[in-house]
Amino acid sequence: MNINPSIFKSYDIRGIYPADINEENISIIIKAIYSFFVYSLKKNPLRIILGHDMRLSSPILFKMAKETLVKMGAQVIDIGLSTTPSVYFAVLHYKSDAGIQISASHNPKEYNGLKFLYQKNGNLIKVAKNTGMEEVKNIALKENFANNVKGGKIIKKNIIDEEINFAYSSVKAHNLKPFKVVADPANAMGIIFLEKIFQKIPGSKLIKMNFELDGTFPAHEANPIKFETLKELQKKVVDEKADFGIATDGDADRIYFIDEKGSIIPATLITSLIAREILLKKKGETILVDIRYIKNAKKIIEKFGGKMKISIVGHSLITSHLNKSRAAFAGESSGHYFFRETGGAESSIMVIYHVVNVLSHDPRPISVILKELQSAYESGEYNFKLPENIQSYTILEKITALYKDGVISRLDGLSINFPIWRFNIRSSNTEPLIRLNLEASTKDLMKKKVEEIKNKILSLGAIISD
Repeated sequence: MNINPSIFKSYDIRGIYPADINEENISIIIKAIYSFFVYSLKKNPLRIILGHDMRLSSPILFKMAKETLVKMGAQVIDIGLSTTPSVYFAVLHYKSDAGIQISASHNPKEYNGLKFLYQKNGNLIKVAKNTGMEEVKNIALKENFANNVKGGKIIKKNIIDEEINFAYSSVKAHNLKPFKVVADPANAMGIIFLEKIFQKIPGSKLIKMNFELDGTFPAHEANPIKFETLKELQKKVVDEKADFGIATDGDADRIYFIDEKGSIIPATLITSLIAREILLKKKGETILVDIRYIKNAKKIIEKFGGKMKISIVGHSLITSHLNKSRAAFAGESSGHYFFRETGGAESSIMVIYHVVNVLSHDPRPISVILKELQSAYESGEYNFKLPENIQSYTILEKITALYKDGVISRLDGLSINFPIWRFNIRSSNTEPLIRLNLEASTKDLMKKKVEEIKNKILSLGAIISD
């Protein structure tokens, strides 16, 4: 049976349904994933968490995946419709060996895919380019599967209430006051937990936008990092005089907030807020931030007695870095937030509880609270296409020569740091693109420097991308 090798991506398996992933070849893919788990953990049978999102193709792929796992001998804990963080949580909560989520995250409706992971000693290992994806691909293409064993069965579980209760107690949220919140989960998996969270906070009012699960994404793409998808939410927060707004992505492992004025809150300020709360409880903890933006978090982490470490970009890589460094928390500037308590995985639910806990004990609006934490202004990401005759390495070397007076880092592309501004240029893992992010101590300096660097990149032959 033909498998398109290109579906094995840097962080997950993903392709178009039914051209790349379908009812026939999903069994091959699942056999390869399960076999990789068996070979890695050196045991068989295994206990596997299995969940799926609301995409139109997910139920049939889920059914075939479940049947394949049972035939191979797995004890399958079926958590049904679920977020990707729910699968992560369930692997630890039910003391399972591994987990598989059928989802294409924020991709358009014609896509589907699989995110998968296993656990060792309470730490989650997401399977990605550097943690086994190549092995899974080779197993699938060569059909080098583990032997079937007896004893396969299905156990159905509903995880969400336990996940919410765990997050509440982990954050140590208490005396929560009622809030008026507007939420837009984009007809996707954030619906599963958003209503339940605010039902548990007496007197809260949740104003719902696009709250019907619909894998066609009728309102807009479920990708809050594309800020154009947030415009209606921003307007609604202001119109309703809400305390804040929430947007989640397709599988709800990313979350963005809107302040009471309708402005999009940079993810780094949520990182700073949560880092402060963690450090107020225990000084000396390590907090991770990704290489793109570090200034806002750095000032807060140092002020409250923490240690900051910088991570390369990518959710699976950050999970690995968090677990190796025993960090308490990691914030990624794309809206992923990771916690030690969840095995190094994301938890949008814990993020919400941190935010409402702060707002319950500080009477000021969220915009005012966060303004105190801000020490830098961020450009947002600029993408540049590279013509076939130009390599990213060439551009990075020429930029390095132009800015050699700064402090240079080669961790994940090129970062050059000056006292009051810095920038990072990285190559895309999946496309012929380079990506620019820049931050500075004032908005005017940020705008000036971003235009300067953009023009330098364009003069070297790159082309601005939409």
